[in-house]
Amino acid sequence: MDETTRNSAPRPLPEDWQRLPAVVAHPDDLEFGSSSAIHRWTSQGKDVVELLVTKGEAGIDSMDPGAAAPVRMAEQRASAEAVGVATVEFLDFPDGMLEYGLPLRRALAAAIRRHRPEAIVSINFRESFGEGSGFNHADHRVLGPALLDAVRDAANRWVFPEQLVEGTEPWSGVRMVAFGSAPEPTHYVELGEEDLAAGIASLDAHEVYLANLEGFDQKTFLRKGAVRAGEQAGVPLATAFEVFEF
Repeated sequence: MDETTRNSAPRPLPEDWQRLPAVVAHPDDLEFGSSSAIHRWTSQGKDVVELLVTKGEAGIDSMDPGAAAPVRMAEQRASAEAVGVATVEFLDFPDGMLEYGLPLRRALAAAIRRHRPEAIVSINFRESFGEGSGFNHADHRVLGPALLDAVRDAANRWVFPEQLVEGTEPWSGVRMVAFGSAPEPTHYVELGEEDLAAGIASLDAHEVYLANLEGFDQKTFLRKGAVRAGEQAGVPLATAFEVFEF
């Protein structure tokens, strides 16, 4: 695996692929930028599914996790629909308590072997989202390395070989994993106004969650982010990614 060289202007993200799972820890993770790019891809006819490692049950302070989980799952499905994604899956790991280890790698490798993608999208796993942003969520920091390792695991028939009993073959077709909202992006996806509007609608779908974020304006937030990424890339609107190539 080679990491794309940093300290240079972001380059266009290759789009010569057809299947992509968007793998994140929580409902709402994709919607803080990456969903606009997902709308672009589904509009191109690409096959995108969303895979949530948790149900986000610990994400609303005013709601008991047992009540929050079905609400957040429903909001994620509505959010996915807004950007043209029909399939949303949940792995049911505990929200806020993800641990790097074999259970997580095993579940992610199984998903990769099942979906057989050429590219994967996830959320930034670095310590922060940039200067002044504070420390990144523990689940995000755990998921990124586990996902990168699971790509290699999925390709090796001698890792988690019990998954092959049902006829699932090893899969070595993943060419890249792109992490959205990264502090040092290497690539970008140019957005149209319709992509940004769909991305905003996808975040709007997290109505109960957003109601508990006092003073947060998602419409302004997403547009400012798209303009800022566009300025770095030399286009009007964009979403930026840190890309690891295999």
